[in-house]
Amino acid sequence: MTDAQMITPENLPLAQLSKSSSAHKFSHGHALILSGGVGQGGAARLAARGALRIGAGVVTLGCPPAALLENAMALDAVMTRKVADGKALTEMLRDDRISALCIGPGLGTSDERRSLIAAGLKSGRAMVLDADALTLIGRDKTLFGLLHPGCVLTPHHGEFARLFPDLSAPDTISKTEATKQAAARAGCTILYKGADTVIADPDGKVSVNAATGDQAAPWLATAGSGDVLAGFITGLLARGFAPMQAATTGAWLHTQAARSFGPGLIAEDLTEELPKVFRALGF
Repeated sequence: MTDAQMITPENLPLAQLSKSSSAHKFSHGHALILSGGVGQGGAARLAARGALRIGAGVVTLGCPPAALLENAMALDAVMTRKVADGKALTEMLRDDRISALCIGPGLGTSDERRSLIAAGLKSGRAMVLDADALTLIGRDKTLFGLLHPGCVLTPHHGEFARLFPDLSAPDTISKTEATKQAAARAGCTILYKGADTVIADPDGKVSVNAATGDQAAPWLATAGSGDVLAGFITGLLARGFAPMQAATTGAWLHTQAARSFGPGLIAEDLTEELPKVFRALGF
């Protein structure tokens, strides 16, 4: 049985969420969220707002040129840029101020989308890989081989099973042990979503965010909530949190925002509720 630490406010780096009164926006990092094409940008926009709300100083949404106007009309504080393919992303990442990436929500699974993942991974930037990115990594051993310690993978059960089929049978291995072994194999942090979200890093540390019992948040079972979580983690990575810290802190704040809002929650509410959670924490 794997020893796992239950996530509580006392073992999270919550003090790092506060901002210095003398800092400027780039002091708190620049997060880049990559989107899919026309009509497929909603998930990435949810992630972008999550990254901005959790405190990244600057957030940019990169999308195919045809989708730029659609995304620009739906976003205000989040900037938009044309990012057509991996070559364009590599050029954009010449800007060293971009400190974290999020690839996957609403991305699509074409060859152009695959090239974005490869370019992002080759950059060595801290990054969250979610949704369609996990599907592509599960299909392509070359992409899997590019994973590095700055990555956070955020699979739900089906995505975990596609990435690690031999670790996905609950009758043969516990979820905590499966996540620990998956993180060691991938060489990066794994956040295995669920009511009991398990997070493990490649060094063998395992934490559990249990949204059960008196901490239950059943309202999180709504479309887009995982995209917001990906944005929370990306924003924390952009601010300088280590991958395991970003994943555990993001997961806990995600649950607290849901519990603060309560019944009737939709994904957009999570970002809007977060300031109330911050105020309750004294920030």
